[in-house]
Amino acid sequence: MRTLLNVIWFVLSGFWLFLGYAAAGILLCVLIITIPWGIASFRIGAYALWPFGRTVVSKPTSGAFSFIGNVIWVILAGWWLALAHIISGIALCVTIIGIPLGIADFKMVPVSLAPLGKVIVSNRPGEFDQVLARRS
Repeated sequence: MRTLLNVIWFVLSGFWLFLGYAAAGILLCVLIITIPWGIASFRIGAYALWPFGRTVVSKPTSGAFSFIGNVIWVILAGWWLALAHIISGIALCVTIIGIPLGIADFKMVPVSLAPLGKVIVSNRPGEFDQVLARRS
């Protein structure tokens, strides 16, 4: 079921959202000082490409830099990407088959506004602990 939802998502919304995140990532990586935001944009773009079966969780070690970085992110690119998720989610909810996809799109709005200090993990049990162990 997860694969079917991901394929439908990719065709209807995922590819276009990924292009938006990739464009933001490229623009932010061109400016040397904003490379961390560009990397975050690519990371969230990969999640927007194939979201089902994965989830976004906050890193317990994120601190003041993540907060300040997220404020800068909202000003530079976050609100555009959040708006794209909202518009895409509304368009997907027009059809019965698109409602689960639209709900998934709405769930991506918070991470599109604040991507720093977040980790994308599989929904499999214990995955988050493994990711934290690798980053330590």
